[in-house]
Amino acid sequence: MEKEDLEILKEVIEDEKEIKKISGPIKIILGIFLVLIILLWMIPYYYIKADPRPNYIPEIDEVFNGVDINVSEKTVNSPDEFLLYIDSRNPEVKAVADKISSMACDYSEEYIICQSKAIFLFVRDNFDYVRDPSFFEYVKGPIESLNNQGGDCDDASILLASLLGSIGVKTRLVFVPGHVYIEAYLPEASSKYKEYRGEDWVSLDGTCKTCEFGELSFSTAKAQKTYVG
Repeated sequence: MEKEDLEILKEVIEDEKEIKKISGPIKIILGIFLVLIILLWMIPYYYIKADPRPNYIPEIDEVFNGVDINVSEKTVNSPDEFLLYIDSRNPEVKAVADKISSMACDYSEEYIICQSKAIFLFVRDNFDYVRDPSFFEYVKGPIESLNNQGGDCDDASILLASLLGSIGVKTRLVFVPGHVYIEAYLPEASSKYKEYRGEDWVSLDGTCKTCEFGELSFSTAKAQKTYVG
């Protein structure tokens, strides 16, 4: 074999070695890239499955036509008495909750989370805050609140608790100085919505227009709480 041929063969061998050196890292990079593609494909599915969002939040007129009721002056003397106005068994309340749920959510294993979100957003977005008289606490039941489409924090909490209760979600009232909201017992909900680690209660403030599902304003979150229900 000529010297030139030997040199060419040597160069070919060296080139093959270089190619092998390069191909190793390329194979690793391609493998990592493939794993990332698989993860990106799977994560949205599991995220949506574990944290479903409502498709649509109806307005009050879409789910409630108004009902004639006898309205009388209603006052309370203690936090426990607010529970008397939560009315989850009322057929009109049940009909409204069912309509919100069916319009907002597709059926799935996690439908209770989607429906709870939809009911919270329905109250938050459709309920206007109106203060009570300065000299006494006027309390509305859920039908009166739907008729009026407004009220104060205890009215919003009673409406929200009534609607959630009608689809089987347990709730309790949470009183802080000058304010009240509710917590919903939702073990199925993502832990990011739960204020206290290890507990299954989700905070829902129907009069906080800037609060999302599971959120509270800073002052409310830090305030001393009293639980009723």
